[in-house]
Amino acid sequence: MSIELRAQIRALKKARVVCVGDVMLDRFVYGDVTRISPEGPIPICRVQKETAMLGGAGNVVRNLVALGASVDFISLVGNDDIARDVDRLLHDLSGVSHTLTMESNRPTTSKVRYVAGGQQLLRADRETTDPVPDAISDILASKVENALRDAALLVVSDYGKGVITSRLATRLIEIARQKNKPVIVDPKSKDFGRYAGAAIITPNLREMVAAGGVEPVTEDGIVSAARTLLSNVGIDAMLVTRGAQGMSLVSGDTARHFKSRAREVFDVSGAGDTVVATLAASIAVGHSYEDAAHLANVAAGIVVGKVGTAVSYAEDILAELNGSFETGERQVVRTIDAAMNRIHKWRGKGEKVGFTNGCFDLLHPGHVSLLAEARGACDKLVVGLNSDWSVKRLKGEERPSQTEQARAAVLSSLETVDLVIIFSEDTPELLIKEIKPDVLVKGADYSIEAVIGADFVQSYGGEIILVEILPGFSTTATIARMNS
Repeated sequence: MSIELRAQIRALKKARVVCVGDVMLDRFVYGDVTRISPEGPIPICRVQKETAMLGGAGNVVRNLVALGASVDFISLVGNDDIARDVDRLLHDLSGVSHTLTMESNRPTTSKVRYVAGGQQLLRADRETTDPVPDAISDILASKVENALRDAALLVVSDYGKGVITSRLATRLIEIARQKNKPVIVDPKSKDFGRYAGAAIITPNLREMVAAGGVEPVTEDGIVSAARTLLSNVGIDAMLVTRGAQGMSLVSGDTARHFKSRAREVFDVSGAGDTVVATLAASIAVGHSYEDAAHLANVAAGIVVGKVGTAVSYAEDILAELNGSFETGERQVVRTIDAAMNRIHKWRGKGEKVGFTNGCFDLLHPGHVSLLAEARGACDKLVVGLNSDWSVKRLKGEERPSQTEQARAAVLSSLETVDLVIIFSEDTPELLIKEIKPDVLVKGADYSIEAVIGADFVQSYGGEIILVEILPGFSTTATIARMNS
């Protein structure tokens, strides 16, 4: 990967974006099905776990945050418990300032998916698609106008739940154009005319066909149909997402097709949100439409290989462009969310996840032996690596002898290590509680009672393995000999 491309990805954290649209709450209820109900021919799902995450325009915000961008988010909710869950999840996102206008007679949109054995059994939606009153539209427009003062551009995420009315879309684009801020629209309405004046629109192929009334069968046909639509409605450019066929960017006299980067498709949920978020963050820091579309295509290929409504992190994109997703090279991550996306994918394939941790300063044969034993007890091994500051607190100001980047690079090069996550706490207890490893591995110089997280892992049936340590190897002793 070129230095220029690496710099483009790292620059995304400088983006500041305003996002407005339909927020949702996505709930996932996971369980087992072992019998049919005697009350009717339906499966009985014994619930084991429930999760909740932001969906709709909220998932655009999640993806922007994953790229490191700062976001001002404006949306509409009802006066209900779902709205309070949405508010809490937005508060938990770093770099997000949000304003949720409340309409008391309107439910907050939610989708509940029941999943067993990797199969979705049922989806239950709670929503209304009635257009919001003009008075509410004017409040939302005013809030967007204030937020745009410090932002580079506006994202309009229209999920067709009534927030983005024709009146509001027209007003938002008018406000942005007055401030010379581009507008990126993820459309739901087949009337693209309501988005007139936007800089770029990101329909999927089905949405483009619904808007234009013509179903192209070739890439040239897609370009022709897109140009006709752009000319008719007064939008500068269109990025058409085409699923397994990739994307097509059409702007003026130029067109560029991007082949899909997906290796393995697990779930397409929210892939369009990833596209619009990556496109927005990239354009916000000055990248061309073509460069932005390239990164968006890479990001989309990553999220469809994850389970659930996933996001693509900047480090995911770096890893993909470095070839690690393609060649199976190991990954280094710095956030638990990034780690969990990989771990959920492994578990979705039925693989057993193991965990061990340490400073690993000056990797020696004792470390290598422990990691090999740990990997032999699981399908995928996650290694928690103490950050530089964490090592200093534990070992003293003269340590570590190698930076966390160097230590992570050495660890991740080992065939026995599948994922390295750097953590700043003194112990890996928080990591263990998030990951919930099937196997927790430490050296036999510990007792099970002394292993951090052992009680927790055992509480859900996980296994604790103590590995015999090769005698004669010590990082501390090696460093002392070097300094003597």
